[in-house]
Amino acid sequence: MLDQIKSGQGFIAALDQSGGSTPKALKGYGIEGDAFSNDEEMFGLIHDMRSRIITSPCFNGQKVIGAILFERTMDGDAGGKPVPALLWERGVVPFLKVDKGLEDEADGVQLMKANPGIDDLCARAVAKGVFGTKMRSVINLANEAGVKAIVAQQFAEAARIAAHGLVPIIEPEVNIKSAERDAADRLLLKETLAALDAWTGAPVMLKLSLPTEAGLFQPLVDHPKVLRVVALSGGFARPEACVELAKNPGIIASFSRALLEDLRHQMSDDEFNASLGGAIDEIHAASVA
Repeated sequence: MLDQIKSGQGFIAALDQSGGSTPKALKGYGIEGDAFSNDEEMFGLIHDMRSRIITSPCFNGQKVIGAILFERTMDGDAGGKPVPALLWERGVVPFLKVDKGLEDEADGVQLMKANPGIDDLCARAVAKGVFGTKMRSVINLANEAGVKAIVAQQFAEAARIAAHGLVPIIEPEVNIKSAERDAADRLLLKETLAALDAWTGAPVMLKLSLPTEAGLFQPLVDHPKVLRVVALSGGFARPEACVELAKNPGIIASFSRALLEDLRHQMSDDEFNASLGGAIDEIHAASVA
């Protein structure tokens, strides 16, 4: 798995919509809110969508080198097999979303909520053959104290995760709609480089918003403590996200909405596979540009 993530020529699919974002994801897929009456039914529908994606013939390690899963997806089956096992059978490395959502904004940022169960979750992930984790916090303003707090929290949690032998994906997302986006990018770069220089564990991964200035994050791509840098689409539609990604060599995609935006529940299997395959081809091309 390490070799696939380190040198694989592809991108990481983000299939980790949690409870709060699931209704929106289902609506985008063509399933309205009146199609389910409780959380169990809602999560069942989103699991069916994810199963359809990961069992599609085009979803394999030739172009999709990894996939980030929601906890319920990790625990579920697809194609008659546990999801992490099925993914790796196809050459796709499984990751797990481990954060529990965001705190309210303070100092221009949203820290992650406390996560006392993270060690138990990591132990379960290891037992299921998961390679790494992902955790997200958000930077809305170029506030130095806030950005310092974001980076400190991310690396503290990364140390807990790495102790289980998992590779953490550190995701301090800069809000691409922020009026202070470029300044926030630069603050994040400074603080992340300092944290990496002090990091004594195995290399980590970074998941970042695409920078305002193309190439700004090259020092992170080149850092010896970084296994891979991946980018979120952050609200960009796929064509724009791919254009921005291609301006940043060495960074690969880890898209969610930009990957799934054209898929619909009502499609035939042939239509679904063709649409997904086209999206995979477009994102792959931008990732290896």
